[in-house]
Amino acid sequence: MPTVSVKRDVLYKALGRSYTDEEFDELCFEFGLELDEITSEREIISKEKGDGKADGASDVILFKIDVPANRYDLLCLEGLVRGLQVFKERVDAPRYKRIIPPDNQLQRLFITEETAAVRPYAVAAVLRNITFTQDRYENFIDLQDKLHQNICRRRTLVAIGTHDLDTIKGPFIYTARPPTSIKFRPLNQNKEYTAPEVMELYRTDSHLKHFLHIIEDKPVYPVIYDSNEILLSMPPIINGDHTKISLNTHNVFIECTATDLTKAKTVLDIMVTMFSEYCDEPFTVEAVEVIYPDGKSHFYPELPYRNETISAEKMNSKIGIKETPANLAKLLTRMCLKSHVLEDGDQIGIEIPPTRADIIHACDIVEDAAVAYGFNNIPMTIPKTYTIANQFPLNKLTELLRQDLAAAGFTEALTFALCSVEDIADKLSVSVSSTKAAHIANPKTAEFQVARTTLLPGLLKTIAANRKMPLPLKLFEISDVVMKDSSRDVGARITDTCVLCTTIKILALR
Repeated sequence: MPTVSVKRDVLYKALGRSYTDEEFDELCFEFGLELDEITSEREIISKEKGDGKADGASDVILFKIDVPANRYDLLCLEGLVRGLQVFKERVDAPRYKRIIPPDNQLQRLFITEETAAVRPYAVAAVLRNITFTQDRYENFIDLQDKLHQNICRRRTLVAIGTHDLDTIKGPFIYTARPPTSIKFRPLNQNKEYTAPEVMELYRTDSHLKHFLHIIEDKPVYPVIYDSNEILLSMPPIINGDHTKISLNTHNVFIECTATDLTKAKTVLDIMVTMFSEYCDEPFTVEAVEVIYPDGKSHFYPELPYRNETISAEKMNSKIGIKETPANLAKLLTRMCLKSHVLEDGDQIGIEIPPTRADIIHACDIVEDAAVAYGFNNIPMTIPKTYTIANQFPLNKLTELLRQDLAAAGFTEALTFALCSVEDIADKLSVSVSSTKAAHIANPKTAEFQVARTTLLPGLLKTIAANRKMPLPLKLFEISDVVMKDSSRDVGARITDTCVLCTTIKILALR
């Protein structure tokens, strides 16, 4: 789950009241969140790098809040406060509005056919007459980082660029050019670099080096220029310094380049809905016309509202409660899903706002109703299927063995079920074919290539990692191993040499 860090005092000011730590923890739980930690910048640095590195760090209290991975609207202070205020029925959910300006004021983004080889899609929008403070600016940048790590899949699917619109002039061109023909001054740099030089510059950068692989092997790099050939960004790596936003920025041009158009539209909707409240006309967004290589055009952001219906009887049945349709509609409205009872008296009409991209199926709506009702308030019932739980005989045996081995002075080791081919073959002087090992089709690392066929390599590795410990080392492990078996429907079975589905290995090193 993503973790959102917010300053406690700023949060309380936005909520319009203060809470004790226990009260706010309870509020988060009621809303389906979890207050993970109460800390400060000084404490964080002190834990990670030692007390000496924490000198000068802030003592401002920070709340670290765990939010569901698909709730992109809660990844910043603005969305979190808005959600909590609507949940507590202090404000109504805002209505987001897209404005298409007159033709002579409309910003346009042209996409050329060269982008098809790297990142074929782009969407854009303008936040007009926005007012930044230091906290708002930090939240704006932090939301981009959170989205990049989450729905954007570390910029592989979508990359976000934000620019000071007053420093550039449309129309804008999204194209792709050979790396050597691209030259610009990257963000926060004091001289110009060619694209290959930019890649070398950030090869050792702790933050940006992780994104270089996305385009470095491509024959062309994606770039966005304005009408004066000023480079806005080279997605997904870095923006140009010329368009850098600051506290004095009043008009923000937001562009999202992508390999997945649906994700790009969702990301753009989240960015503009979260921060449009700071515009002179709150919750309004200026549209940008995007013209595709085939000449077709589309206005973004879409800010789509859609309507769904669900039976109150079905909702009650799924949750396990007995509420009237009117009460269920009220619960959903508290979750930013504006709802009302339809004429038949049972069906509930729900309006899904553009901020709730997580609402895909009726079960998502039912879940929100259950959260608003309160999981602790759902009456406990005896399951219709009556069963008596009992421990597997094999598990009972292994628990008894663990107790006796521990009483004999042995320490239990818990090692990975996956290991390398070398661990079960070469290092044990046996051939891979004779091990009957189940291989991983696409291993991420050389350490996890096969499912273990014996526990011995894991214990030997444990000993190797603890050579500095005083002797004797007395270790044991009781766990599962996997063997290939063509007679099974999955092609493998959990087994061992003792035909107990569990292997016991004991090592005593003196």
